[in-house]
Amino acid sequence: MRADNETTESTSTENIEHAEDIDVLVLGGAGVDTIVYVPELPLPYADSYMIDSGIHARAGQTGDFVALGLAALGLRTHHLDLLGDDPEGDLVRALHRDKDIALTAIPQPAGTKRAVNLVGPDGRRLSLYDNSRGRPDDRFPEDILRRLAAASRHAHVSITHPCAEALPVLREAGVGISTDLHNWDGENPYHEAFAYEADVVFVSVTALTDPETTMRRIAERGRAEVVVATAGAKGAYLLTDGELTHVPAAVPPGPVVDSNGAGDAFASAFLFGRLGGEPPHRCAEYGALAGAYACTVPATESAAMSRDALLARAATTPR
Repeated sequence: MRADNETTESTSTENIEHAEDIDVLVLGGAGVDTIVYVPELPLPYADSYMIDSGIHARAGQTGDFVALGLAALGLRTHHLDLLGDDPEGDLVRALHRDKDIALTAIPQPAGTKRAVNLVGPDGRRLSLYDNSRGRPDDRFPEDILRRLAAASRHAHVSITHPCAEALPVLREAGVGISTDLHNWDGENPYHEAFAYEADVVFVSVTALTDPETTMRRIAERGRAEVVVATAGAKGAYLLTDGELTHVPAAVPPGPVVDSNGAGDAFASAFLFGRLGGEPPHRCAEYGALAGAYACTVPATESAAMSRDALLARAATTPR
């Protein structure tokens, strides 16, 4: 391990020792995406393509974007994940340092998570995840997890490994838990631990044949007080107290260039509202506004809607 990693570990330890009054602890989902703008999706086979816009690597996977969104909304945020001693890990550390987001990085010999995102002209994306950068026996050190959980009001848990093993510790600590199942098909058993242990569950309708049935199953079998199914330009569906309602999509404040990170922005703004005591429907409206904003941010950038901007736009949105 190179010498400058000693500084990284020292900084992480300092973050833990001074961890207090955390609004949201974000677990997992740290990594780097390589962005490639392609002429269309699906991309027809060809021997080669010329990419005039360039190929860009930037820090920002689901946990990074949730942490970024929460911090931009003024919530005290702490991110915990495994990072490699590699260029990708350096990018993740730099993002958190530049955005003033506390980060506890556990050394990962297998390397930092990474993916390639193909982005079409309409903003849709296809993600290719490198599944080799992890090991089955990876775990968050329990003492570190307990200390951070004890200082937190809420924990948002990514579905990346090894976050499932952290759920019992979080539950024992008594913090509220949320998770995003992303494009779960409602059947893959990997997602069930997250779906049934969280108080707030986000899921995309993309792979669901019957979103309402899946949402109700999550609520009936698990602990969820709120289940949200996001549907892109069609808005979102909110299930709470047994009642299913529709939340319209918000109008983006600019041209739509990329949908990457929209779901993470939705979750961040929803949690902002929930921790501020807003009712679920208003939280979902916050989520819709932040998600629409995220669609106007190029995939090569890492930016999130500010608290002032969100509240200003929400003030013009009828309750």
